[in-house]
Amino acid sequence: MAVTALVIVAGVAGSGKTTVGEVLAAWLGWTFADSDSMHPETNIAKMSRGVPLTDQDRMPWLRTIADWMDHRIANGEGAVLACSALKRRYRDELLAGRPAVRMAFIHVDEVVAARRLKARHGHFFDADLLASQFADLEPPGAHEPSVVTVPARGRPEEIAEQIITVLALHGSV
Repeated sequence: MAVTALVIVAGVAGSGKTTVGEVLAAWLGWTFADSDSMHPETNIAKMSRGVPLTDQDRMPWLRTIADWMDHRIANGEGAVLACSALKRRYRDELLAGRPAVRMAFIHVDEVVAARRLKARHGHFFDADLLASQFADLEPPGAHEPSVVTVPARGRPEEIAEQIITVLALHGSV
C-alpha cells in the first residue's frame, strides 16, 4: 500500500476545508494550498459577479490542480490541498492514477455553510452562490474508496484529528 503523500480536503464553500486543511498541513509538516488561488481570472471574475461556474469553466482549473498535485507527488512532497470537488467526475479527475492521494470530504449543511460565508470577508466567492454549489453537489459514496466523509462538527483541530485517524495518516508524518 502506497503511503499517502497528498490529502485533498474537500467540501462546499463554508465547509471549513481551508481552515481544516491549514491545520492538517501544519500538523503533518506538509505544504498547504487552496485551490481557489488556482482559478483562472475569468472564473474569479465570474464568481465575483455572482455567476455560478459551469463544468466547462471548471475543467481548466481542475487540470491546473492536477498539475500542481503531480508536481508534488513526483518530488515526494507531502501536501494538503483545499478543493471543493463537488461532483464525482471532478473527484475522479483528481484521484485517477494517483494512488498516493486521498480525499476527506467535509459534510456541512447549507444553513451552517451560509452562516459561515456571511461572516467571511475578503473572498471572491459570493455567498449567494452557495445554493448553486449545493445544487451541483454529488456527495461521495461507498463507490469512492479514496474518499472519506467527515462531519463539519467541532473545532477545525477536531476535524483535522478525525481526518488523520480515518485516513491513517500517522505513518505518513
